[in-house]
Amino acid sequence: MDNPMSELIRCRRDGAIFEVTLNRPESRNAINDEMMEAIAAAFDRAEREFAQGARVAVVRAAGRVFSSGIDLEQFAALDEDLRENLFPFTARYQAVFDKIERCSLPVICVLQGYCLGLALELALACDFRIAVERARLGLPETRLGIIPDVGGTVRLVKLIGPARAKDLILTGRNIDLAQALDWGLVNAVYPKAALEAGVAEWVEALTAAAPLAVSYGKRAINDIVDYSRGLQIEAWAQAPLFRSEDFRRAVQAMMDKTYPIDWEGK
Repeated sequence: MDNPMSELIRCRRDGAIFEVTLNRPESRNAINDEMMEAIAAAFDRAEREFAQGARVAVVRAAGRVFSSGIDLEQFAALDEDLRENLFPFTARYQAVFDKIERCSLPVICVLQGYCLGLALELALACDFRIAVERARLGLPETRLGIIPDVGGTVRLVKLIGPARAKDLILTGRNIDLAQALDWGLVNAVYPKAALEAGVAEWVEALTAAAPLAVSYGKRAINDIVDYSRGLQIEAWAQAPLFRSEDFRRAVQAMMDKTYPIDWEGK
């Protein structure tokens, strides 16, 4: 049963599976405000689908790339008022990914191509990440003069530990799937031809268990760590960075393809 929440996000119920697809392939699925609103609506619907017998949510993307991250054109258009008071913007995005993390359904994220920045933060909010061979992951925000602020620092530390989280965040480098699998950043890697069979195996394993036990087990594991303080710290740390000259120049350089730039530290 298809029922698109937005042209940018497609939702489909197929038996036990509720599927959410990022659908902006012409822009490498870059995430903008409209997409975030549609993702929030999709996971509101996921709760209704859970009540109606859905057992697993699968997040995937149309095209060759999962997502290049946040829409840089939207970034460049941020007005001065927003730069001076970033907390509402950050909190709104954090709330969307919190919906994914708190979803009553177990959520599998299927990654292909690149999964960068905000897109990796989305994947981190999911319960499982499975990837197609040759995908690459990264949090390049520090190369724009900012940091991940939509749960990226908090969830990454919980998942792979502080030393590896610092490696990924402070360098802004991308990593391949061999390293991601070794670190526990992804759960499984499949050749492209075997991907759908791999997804089916995960769905079968999750649906073999009692749905309420899966849902409450997920909640118990998630609640072992209180994210609320970490999310507040992310927003606090990001606020001065959004106002920095380094950030303004880096966004322009990325759009003009004149990167790298000489950082001024201000």
